[in-house]
Amino acid sequence: MSDHPRNTGPMLASARCGARTRCGGSCRSPAVRGKRRCRMHGGARKSGAPKGNRNARKHGLFTGAVIAERKRIQDLLAEARKLLQELK
Repeated sequence: MSDHPRNTGPMLASARCGARTRCGGSCRSPAVRGKRRCRMHGGARKSGAPKGNRNARKHGLFTGAVIAERKRIQDLLAEARKLLQELK
């Protein structure tokens, strides 16, 4: 029996969070019951990305239409440079 006034045995025996810290060590918080992460690393209810994952929206710089437009502009500039070289 420890000399600690509170009964900390169950908490010390509980599973630990599997997340990694910035220093490379593991998180020492107890995992949420039935999960592998603590409440701060995704074990809490309603945690994580929302449905449809609006966090992963793209800014549009690499969509198919924008890439095709940049290609057309590059081709047009190449033709203009070629024409200028022919005129010299």
